Amino acid sequence: MDPRPLPVEAAADGAGTPPAPPARRRVALPPENAPVGEVHEFDADGNPARSESDRFAADLGAVAVITDRGITHARNDDAVSAAVVEDPATGRPLATVIVVSDGVSSSDDPQAASGAAVRAGLEATVAVLEAGGTAADAVPAGLEAAAAAVRAVGADVENAPSCTFVSAVVHADGPDGVLITVANVGDSRAYWLRAGAAPDSASVATQPEFSVVTDVAVPSQRLTVDDSWAQALVDAGAMDEQAAMRDPRAHTLLRWLGADTSAKPWSDDCVRTLRTRGPGVLLLCSDGLWNYLSDPEALAAPATGAAPADAARDLVEFALRCGGNDNITVALAPVAG
Repeated sequence: MDPRPLPVEAAADGAGTPPAPPARRRVALPPENAPVGEVHEFDADGNPARSESDRFAADLGAVAVITDRGITHARNDDAVSAAVVEDPATGRPLATVIVVSDGVSSSDDPQAASGAAVRAGLEATVAVLEAGGTAADAVPAGLEAAAAAVRAVGADVENAPSCTFVSAVVHADGPDGVLITVANVGDSRAYWLRAGAAPDSASVATQPEFSVVTDVAVPSQRLTVDDSWAQALVDAGAMDEQAAMRDPRAHTLLRWLGADTSAKPWSDDCVRTLRTRGPGVLLLCSDGLWNYLSDPEALAAPATGAAPADAARDLVEFALRCGGNDNITVALAPVAG
């Protein structure tokens, strides 16, 4: 990836004609889900029968995405979008943008909330990058746009459509490094997953909003902090993570996007940045995956062991074999060594 910022307007050529602005390839979102009526077909276990429309996948090279209804849910309330901003002269990626959202099933029309979030979040993030802004500017702008879009879906706070949100921008940082900037609200997650053996974690110096890596190798790690009851228990020192996840309120969200929350529901330190080098991948996912596999080291092997599109599909299939009790969304952006 080219480390230069995206220009607002490139210099004109000798004939006075400005070159084309940075182009972008957008993942086409699946059709918006209609409200689910009565389910008439079931499998042998009594779950809604699956069909080809239950899965959407796309591979842009710089990022591969997949979202799946799962087994027990009658509708997919997750949504995913991604864009690759390219240098029109060389075709090389300047930046990769990914957005994942998980509709809160206890709210009305959660699929409308997640769809609005990924569309608005992607559009605003890419717009800032195309105007020459940094990832540190673009990611918060995408988060604010997503929050506003979800609030507009349903202004009635009584069971207003709501969702989680996690986004990322990946771009070059010098000749060998990569800068990953993420933001989240809720419990959809972002992970950096190192290919091969992980180094000692002492090579990472962490600050509240910024993780700076000076070593060539960066260990696999979660980049986001859940806004959930389980995370609150861990932060308070009441339980370790495994015990907290066994609490019946573990997945209760403390922050989310929707008309029934504040205009800025995210935490002050929800935007985080990691400087790293490959080989490895950035993973964004909904809890339909990490419910079954959440440890970064455990995720690293399947996520980096195949081409991103194949690895994303394998992770979804793994979640389905584990029960598929929720919608499953996976996005993988490779970082070369």
